[in-house]
Order: sequence, then structure tokens, then C-alpha cells
Amino acid sequence: MNVLENFKDLFLEIWQTGIAGVNFTQIGLAIAIFLFFLLLRGLISKFILQRLKNYVAKTSNKFDDALVQASEGPVKFFPVVLGIFIASSYMDFDGKMSIFVDNINRSLITILIFWLIHQIVEPITFLIKRIEELLSKDLLNWVIKANKILIIFFGFAATLDIWGIKIAPIIAGLGLFGVAVALGAQDLFKNLISGVLVLVEKRFKIGDWIYVEGIIEGIVERIGFRSTVIRKFDKSIATIPNSSFAENAVINITETTNWRISWIITLQYNTTIEQLKNIRDQIEKYITTSKDYKISESTEHAIRIDKFSDSSIDMYIRCFTKTDDWGEWLKVKERLAMEVKQIVEKNGASFAFPSTSIYVEKK
Repeated sequence: MNVLENFKDLFLEIWQTGIAGVNFTQIGLAIAIFLFFLLLRGLISKFILQRLKNYVAKTSNKFDDALVQASEGPVKFFPVVLGIFIASSYMDFDGKMSIFVDNINRSLITILIFWLIHQIVEPITFLIKRIEELLSKDLLNWVIKANKILIIFFGFAATLDIWGIKIAPIIAGLGLFGVAVALGAQDLFKNLISGVLVLVEKRFKIGDWIYVEGIIEGIVERIGFRSTVIRKFDKSIATIPNSSFAENAVINITETTNWRISWIITLQYNTTIEQLKNIRDQIEKYITTSKDYKISESTEHAIRIDKFSDSSIDMYIRCFTKTDDWGEWLKVKERLAMEVKQIVEKNGASFAFPSTSIYVEKK
């Protein structure tokens, strides 16, 4: 009996002593509270958030959709933070353990706050529609990413400060290291600055067809901090450093208002003056009366005898199409080519081709 009594006394003593001054009754209660909040988290995720998503999906406002989508993670994390805080409040820690638990609670709340700020940065841009008009969409995305990185940095610094780790000496130490890195990474910073200039100056955006002589031609798929991804017309992917766009002329073909047709047609030397005039006038009449071409002061057309070449009389044709679609432009060019050939043949003239005449002198 003494053995059982001793075991009972020892069991009760350990039960009361518990762990770090917290008895097992308090530990059990804390676990039950935490499990309750985990269950509450599941209910919030399954019912409240889902119904909220269905409700905002019916509205025409993009802000509420983006806000609900972005805050989903922090909202799910909130019951966990609250559960740990309330559960720890029912446990009487002593000494250093109490300070440690308090720091954990402070850290979790700090993470929750900065996570929420990080997530709602992007939805806030929907409230200010003029931002995208002042900045390009790609620059706006770049600014959002930069702000998110800063928020993560400040959140990390605030969390470290709770644990007594000062961020200032670390930054000072990294500053010396950064100088050494910067000297060896000049190209990286050059590309970063060039990327910012590309976005600020709105040279091109995602989806634009651009041409950089001797470097690249294709469709812009992504504009990054250091480089830009371009899909070439053979469907291969090219990653070009942003400095290439800062140091070279970039032709944004997508921004073409009116596609130009600029041709030299060659006629034989036996073409008469009358034939030349008729061909010129009929081509001009076709261009000025067709709905395919834009005739204005800013898009002047020209059909003129240009020069006498070695094997031909050259006629210059220049005009601008109304369409800014590349595929339709090809069709307009095709129709013009057929019409020019028909006009030349109808007037009894012929196209010239390079030729050489050899005269043999008899002795």
C-alpha cells in the first residue's frame, strides 16, 4: 500500500509541477482551446470565405474580388494566432519561459500584420484607376513587387527586433559587403536601371511586337528586373538583358498607326512617255479611290518617275494603309501588286529585269 501511496503522491506532484511551471491541467486546457480555434479556422475557410467569394463574384467591382482573394491567407492564419495567444494566457509560465512565450505571441501578431499589408498592396491599386494611366501596367507591376519586397524586409526586421536582434548593425555589415558585390555586379545594376527606364518611358509593354536591329525581333512576353523575355517568330524564347534596350533604338512595331508600302517598280526603256503617264495616273487613281489607303497630310502618297537605272526606268510608289493589322496589310499589298501588274500590262508596257547588251565591233 505504501508503494501505491508513494506513486499517487509522485503522480500528483508531477501533475501539479508540470512543465516549466505549468501543470498538466493548464496544458490540457490550452491544447483544447488551440484545437477549438483550429476547428474555427476550418469553418471560416469553408463557409465564411467561400460565401464571401461567391458574393463578391456577383459584383462588377474588381477591388472586392482582389481583396478577398489576397486576404484569404491572413484570414486563415488569424484564428491560429488568436488560439495560441488565448491558450498561452491560461498557462502560468514563470521566468524566462514567460518571456519566450510572450515573444512568440508578439512575433506571430507582427507576421500577421505585415502579411496582411503585403497581401492588400495589389488590391489597393484597383481603387486608383489613374495609376495605370500615369504609369504603364508593367511599371505598376514592378512597383508592386518592389513594395512587397520592402514590406517583407520591414516585417523581418520587426520580428528580429522582438527577439532583441538589432537590424541596423547587420545592415551596416552588409553595406561593406554590398560595396564589394556592387563592384563585381555592375552589369546587374546596369540592367536593373535600364529595366526601370524601359518601364518609365513606356518603350514597350507585354504583348508588343518590337524590333532591335541586330539583336532581336519578336513579341514581348515578360519584362523582368534584369531582363526581358521575347518570343521570336520561330516560337523560340529569347531572354535579352535590359541594357540592350537602353543602348539601342527600339522600334515598337505594334504602335504603328498606318503601315507603309514603299516600292520601286522597274519598266523597260522602250516604254513611251504616254505609257509612263498613263501607268502613273492609273496607279494613283487606284490608291486614292480605294478604301484600303489613308490619304492625308500626315500620310502623303507618291507615285512618280524616280530615276533612270542601268536596265530600267524606275517608278516610285509610296502609300499608307488604313489598317494597323499586319495580316490585313499583307492582303492590301497583294491587291496593290496585282493591280499594278494589270495596269502595266493593259498599257502595253513590260517590267524590266537586269540585262546586259554586248556589241561586237567588226574590223
